[in-house]
Amino acid sequence: MDDRFNTFAGWALFAGIVALGGGIVFGKMFHSERPEHMGYVIEGVEAEGEGGSEGPSLNELLANADIAKGEKVFAKCVACHTINDGGANGIGPNLHGIVGEGVGTGHGGFPFSDALKGKGGSWDFATLDVWLKSPREFAPGTKMTFAGLGKPEDRANVIAYLNSQGSNLPLPEAGAPAAAGEEGGEAGNASEPAEGEGGAEAAAVVQQADVTAG
Repeated sequence: MDDRFNTFAGWALFAGIVALGGGIVFGKMFHSERPEHMGYVIEGVEAEGEGGSEGPSLNELLANADIAKGEKVFAKCVACHTINDGGANGIGPNLHGIVGEGVGTGHGGFPFSDALKGKGGSWDFATLDVWLKSPREFAPGTKMTFAGLGKPEDRANVIAYLNSQGSNLPLPEAGAPAAAGEEGGEAGNASEPAEGEGGAEAAAVVQQADVTAG
């Protein structure tokens, strides 16, 4: 009886050793660590987040701007701004000929905010683009409550429309270098439009108009 038990125990021990050894061997064979570079490199395909995210420059957008579309976007501003020659100031200033004018100046004595008057400079294309993107970032303390126009195309179209209303400055060519201030988040010389007070929608209109006004 003891011999049979010893034999059985011996075989069980042997089987356990074989199983353990096999597991170690197979683990070595099939173990894989995270590769330093994931996946395969495909020529001509950039990694996610690399390149191709900047989009067209302001000059390119202005060169291909649609004045009619800009007028449609500007329709949000007419509750607070006029843009016709000799038009009266409203909640915001009249914006006729605003492109190229000084920031926070002129327009029949409109009471611009100190935040705008303190900016200096003029409403050039790059400055208007920065202002229209975020009035609050451009001039902290501005009365404008309008959040801004997030789409670069909308800003370019509005700028082109404003320019067509009494300024008529030559638009840059698509291949021209980016204007100063386009990449900096804050334009160096810009004239900001008047700010107005009113409801949320009116404020947005004013802000957008103000952007156009400088």
